Amino acid sequence: MGTYRAYHLETPGSVDGIVPRDTPDGPPAPGPRDILVRVHAVSLNKRDLLILEGSYPLKAAPDVIPISDGAGEVVAVGDEVTRFAVGDRVTSTYFPRWLDGRITPALIDQPGATLPGMLAEYVRLDENAAVRVPDHLTWEEAACLPCAGVTAWNALTGAEAVLPGETVLTLGTGALSLFAVQFAKILGAQVVATTSSREKAERLKTLGADYVLNYVENPKWAASVRELTDGRGADLVVETGGPDTIEQSVRATALYGRIALIAANSPHKSALEITTDALASSLVTLRRLFVGSRAHFERMNRAITLHGLRPVVDRVFPYEEVHAAYRYYATGAAFGKVVIRVTSAV
Repeated sequence: MGTYRAYHLETPGSVDGIVPRDTPDGPPAPGPRDILVRVHAVSLNKRDLLILEGSYPLKAAPDVIPISDGAGEVVAVGDEVTRFAVGDRVTSTYFPRWLDGRITPALIDQPGATLPGMLAEYVRLDENAAVRVPDHLTWEEAACLPCAGVTAWNALTGAEAVLPGETVLTLGTGALSLFAVQFAKILGAQVVATTSSREKAERLKTLGADYVLNYVENPKWAASVRELTDGRGADLVVETGGPDTIEQSVRATALYGRIALIAANSPHKSALEITTDALASSLVTLRRLFVGSRAHFERMNRAITLHGLRPVVDRVFPYEEVHAAYRYYATGAAFGKVVIRVTSAV
């Protein structure tokens, strides 16, 4: 297979610190329970920016290969592998050792942080750290699933699942929120979404949102959510704004509603602040969550397959333009996922 290229986070703090290296000895041989994956595409998440700047809760391993989310083809398997065969299409999982149930501190290692990530032409994975790709998805679409997709699915189904006829409120047009819109619709829910522009509002409606509120024109949007739901409020809020939006989210939530808290930090505020006035008439349940297990991932993929759902991809960059992809993603302008197409050496 000759040489292959991988990127490494050599110097944290700047995208220029992510450097490509050629490995002359070819891809690593899989261990007994490993699979060797030829990576076709990876996608960026907010955590990749936080790792780059050194503010992520998990300290990155020195010289780590970045990025948690990737998809590719199995090209070799170890002697004891039973879950996959050569030719299978797979994606990585965000927590390689979290298979099901509740997460524990022993299971928090992540690719692209404490473990080698997916920004390489070939990666070696434990067979338990991968799932099959839904057949109808492209490589670029499949690479969008492990973080944003699983988190949105867990938010809607992981505890008190959304029921048909309930109302789901999503915030903004980040990839996770777009997944939440799509999943809420296939679960039979009504969706109210927020955004900052009329153009994005139209795209949200095309994706399935029933109502869209402009939070720039209407900063007290909680009242509008209640008006749209005949005073009831949202049964579930997928809270991705953290300190910037939590007050309005509580005010927008139904009496026995739920808030799935994804983001807990903000460059603008250092704490989650909820006024006693907002809580006075609420019996809301707030659930903090972080991505999900392999079981969540596999259940999500069955739903994606059944409904023919496709992730929203904003832009695809070539493998040689990793720095440009990071910089574009950091602008926050993307509607959907930012993907890097990986061209493997043969």
